[in-house]
Amino acid sequence: MRQNTLQAAASSVRRPRVLHPVDNEHLRLLLLENISQDAVKSFEAQGFTVDHSAKAMSEEELIQKLPNYHAIGIRSKTKITERVLKAASKLLVIGCFCIGTNQVDLTTAAKAGVPVFNSPFSNSRSVAELVISEIIALARQYFQRGWEMRQGLWNKQSKGCWEIRGKTLGIVGYGHIGSQLSVLAEAFGMRVLFYDVVNLMPLGSARQVNTLHDLLAESDFVTLHVPELPETTNMISTVEFSKMKKGSYLINNARGKVVDIPALIEAVKSGHLAGAALDVFPSEPGANGAPFDNKLNGWESELCALNNVILTPHIGGSTEEAQRMIGEEVSASVSRYLSFGSTLGAVNFPEVALRAIAVEQTNNVRLCHVHMNQPGVLRQVNEILASYNIEKQYSDSKGDVAYLMADIADVSPRDVNMLREQISKTNANILTRLLA
Repeated sequence: MRQNTLQAAASSVRRPRVLHPVDNEHLRLLLLENISQDAVKSFEAQGFTVDHSAKAMSEEELIQKLPNYHAIGIRSKTKITERVLKAASKLLVIGCFCIGTNQVDLTTAAKAGVPVFNSPFSNSRSVAELVISEIIALARQYFQRGWEMRQGLWNKQSKGCWEIRGKTLGIVGYGHIGSQLSVLAEAFGMRVLFYDVVNLMPLGSARQVNTLHDLLAESDFVTLHVPELPETTNMISTVEFSKMKKGSYLINNARGKVVDIPALIEAVKSGHLAGAALDVFPSEPGANGAPFDNKLNGWESELCALNNVILTPHIGGSTEEAQRMIGEEVSASVSRYLSFGSTLGAVNFPEVALRAIAVEQTNNVRLCHVHMNQPGVLRQVNEILASYNIEKQYSDSKGDVAYLMADIADVSPRDVNMLREQISKTNANILTRLLA
């Protein structure tokens, strides 16, 4: 009896149904920069056509290629500019399979009705662990000793080599990565200071300092975890290096333009810094195997000649675990938007979502209406929908862009295209989709 009751209860649950564009146009996705195959499989399992490439694309390549696609997935090297967005007439959504989104013109994307999703914390642990390994490598100079061994030189020494226990780590930017790093560093016995533009609750025994210069003056190791913004460009330059302790170390796994590299070279050459680790650079090669030389930035050969400077090819988040989690998170966000209209987690867009339409509601359609944030839009839309029963409706705005979602009951197939056409003609319309 109990089993039958449970089966009856299960059968009465209103299951969600997968929604599709009413025009039945097959959705095509372009994934670049060797995005995880788990993401490819996830999209294909939902019926999307996926083209996958291990390389980044230039602006001109994107302008030629992207008009054929409804979605694009990128990592950090591909730039989605205003020119690219204007050419991408079918583009509905952008997935950044990484933490940062500065490679996308977010404002232009929003005004075109294109939400951008990223993975704000999935590779945090991988980057934090890389920083710990770099701290130890710099303190023990074993990167330099290993290179010397490969040149046939045996150079066993202890001068200038240190334990990291008891040393001070200064973290610039106490977000997902900085806070995880804070915990790991304390487990190694380090004292942790951090500087951030907002007041944050420290983890463990970490302490927030008032200014960047306060942090630089007290830290044996300084590690950067900030986004690329106008105010962070060259935030560590000649003046900042002069404020750092003599014999200290700089680590940058954030963004390449945050550090003034020529100033760093001078600080290491003069002996003021004992070493550095760089995983990111102002200009980076577009594909594996491409040269890292003076044609990119002009100072590569001088940088590569420095002792106790660790250079890695932007591998902070390049672990199997991180790429799998990023692939799962971003592909899920992109899929939810394409299939259900949800924008939860979008970085440039109003965050709106409605619960799923049940399988039994076969004549219901979902309106996804991106429009300019101006008065009178809801009145115009609701006048068009006045003869229908609106079961759910939710809207929100962010800056100049607003987003309305509504589930409309008992819409005949004959009326679906008519509704979309009428709403698309309203004066604030940016993009209107109907899912059924």
